[in-house]
Amino acid sequence: MECANQELEYPQKLLNYMNGFLISKTMFAACELGVFDVLQEGAVPLSSSAVAERLGTSADGMERLLSACVGLQLLEVREHHGEAVYNNTDLSRLYLTKTSPKTLHHSITYYSQTIYHCFSYVTDAIREGKSQHLRAFGVSSDEIFEAIYRSEEEMLRFMQLMNSTWNICGKDVVTAFDLSTFTNIFDLGGCSGAVAKECISAYPHSRVTIYDLPKVLEMARKHFVPQDEKRILFHEGDFFKDPIPEADLYILARIVHDWSQDKCVELLTKVHKACKPGGGVLLIEALLNEDRRGPLTAQLYSLNMLVQTEGKERMASEYANLLELAGFTDVQVQRTGKIYDAILGRK
Repeated sequence: MECANQELEYPQKLLNYMNGFLISKTMFAACELGVFDVLQEGAVPLSSSAVAERLGTSADGMERLLSACVGLQLLEVREHHGEAVYNNTDLSRLYLTKTSPKTLHHSITYYSQTIYHCFSYVTDAIREGKSQHLRAFGVSSDEIFEAIYRSEEEMLRFMQLMNSTWNICGKDVVTAFDLSTFTNIFDLGGCSGAVAKECISAYPHSRVTIYDLPKVLEMARKHFVPQDEKRILFHEGDFFKDPIPEADLYILARIVHDWSQDKCVELLTKVHKACKPGGGVLLIEALLNEDRRGPLTAQLYSLNMLVQTEGKERMASEYANLLELAGFTDVQVQRTGKIYDAILGRK
């Protein structure tokens, strides 16, 4: 009761929420400017003026940015010969520098340049109940993927976003169930091949085929999948328009949440028809709790899906219903404790 009264007298939680976008944009700016990379390259901590000079920014602006990053515990600061010098924390070194194998830099850049801009129209999306991609970027929700893939630069940016997600969640979702009995796996909409790589790492006897559009596969071969990796194959196609080959297991990672109920059932029914008897489908999604109380990340993601697509995040029971409508049975759910969870259906 005392805590509740204190909150009513001084609404710290609401003030934190009001400042939430300031926090995000501060971290985004530091990543986009290359602050963490410059500090990582230096053999010793650097002053704000040295960082500003190397990055071509104003000295005053950089000093304020670095100070804010210290407050966010993304940088450390100490005094050296009467001057403040800065260096990365372990967290920023691992996740915010471009060269780290676990980097979230590309995700952060995408959030800053795309998702943040779209979310400016969340009020309109709620009023109208539809995507705001047309207002934000001049393309309709039906043209989103065409817009993402209209240039090699934009395509690579989107694929780097997807790839960085699985750098921190991929192993957990592909090992949530024992998939060792499935040797011929198709990753539908497999994008950069990050999930495929996690699969062959966890299950050495498996072979994974990335099924995606021709230009996506070209980029995957060029930038993400090692040329000498023989257990990852490629199959060109649009899973709504083109045939889906027979396989033991189909993986749909962050695919179903993009689409309406009818399109989800259409796609999953098509997958069920292609699936071998005894095979299955693995959905990888951010699950909402059945009591509708969280998790907050999935709830926010669902708002984002309203702003950007025709889809939404769903509860486990809703995914189970989609799979059952498509013909799958024995639906099981495994929570990973991270952003993304796993739902397995059998034929």
